Amino acid sequence: MYRGKNSKRAAVPPAGGSGCSIEAMPDGILEHILGFLPAPESVRTCVLARRWRHLWRFATGMRVGCGGDDDFLTPVKERREFMDRVLLGGESPLHTCEFKLGEFQHEDVPRVNHWLRHAMMRKVRVFSLNMSPEEAPTPYLELDDQPLASQHLTRLDLSYVQARNSFLDFSSCPSLENLVLRYCEFWSATKISSKSGRTPVLDSMPSLVRAFVRMIDDCEDTCDKLLDNSQCGCEYCTTSGNGGDDNHSVVLKGLSEATDLELISSPELTLFLNECWCMPDDFTPLACILEHSPVLEELTLELFCESSEYEVEMEGRFSVERPTTISKHLNIVEVKCQDVDKRVLKVLKFLCTFNIRFSF
Repeated sequence: MYRGKNSKRAAVPPAGGSGCSIEAMPDGILEHILGFLPAPESVRTCVLARRWRHLWRFATGMRVGCGGDDDFLTPVKERREFMDRVLLGGESPLHTCEFKLGEFQHEDVPRVNHWLRHAMMRKVRVFSLNMSPEEAPTPYLELDDQPLASQHLTRLDLSYVQARNSFLDFSSCPSLENLVLRYCEFWSATKISSKSGRTPVLDSMPSLVRAFVRMIDDCEDTCDKLLDNSQCGCEYCTTSGNGGDDNHSVVLKGLSEATDLELISSPELTLFLNECWCMPDDFTPLACILEHSPVLEELTLELFCESSEYEVEMEGRFSVERPTTISKHLNIVEVKCQDVDKRVLKVLKFLCTFNIRFSF
């Protein structure tokens, strides 16, 4: 029984009362409040009064394993009856589902997958599944090899799960904006696909061995806040709180520690890099780009800049025969900076080893 979002029934306050107690609140507000409680506590409110008997069924959130005191370590088998009753027995839309599950056996895997799929059926917007590998016979819970289909899902947060190609196809989740994968395993997966149009944010990955990136024509590799000319101080971009600069790479910063990086650019064949690729003393990342970009025509380095206003712009070309390891199509290397300090001079000196000379 789903009353719908327009339900506004509220209990009549007792005679002589001020009407300011929690009992005077509409059902919709109480159901929203219950959505922030751990699910077992939300269900227990059914004993408060006749009016509360079924309110928990319409709570906008369901949080399991979030009650503290190692509640998240409770084995899946001890959650079965509760989850089947509360999650599968509900019909109202959910804003948030957060599941922190402990030890699981092989026979629990289909059941957890069923819970996930049922959450999608209840139009969940934010879904989080966090397994506890320390308590499990196998470290990762294997997800069904079927794509998710949800018009409402905006955030998916997974930890200690194993996913394959079909599950990682999010083309049927057009509203998905945030995908967080922590300690996950992709045995046979070769790609993650989505039509949401958001630029993925990749944290530092020092253990990354090989990365393949395909940048489509309408991809904006920049922090979303910059698109609104907003202040941004997040750790994923190099804006340092200066909005409006749309040339700071988000994806490439996360890939800068890869030992084998393959980039396929748009037809412009121009690559923009910041100082993240020039920080190591041996300039290994920058050298990797120069030596493994066979169709690159133009390279632009934007170094140590806190805004998009550059005081110095230099254009470099090959003074003599170019090294055989460099793309035969590369004609211009442009360097933009606010000041030619020691850091910039080190970059210019390194580029000179490739017979690239600059004019100020």
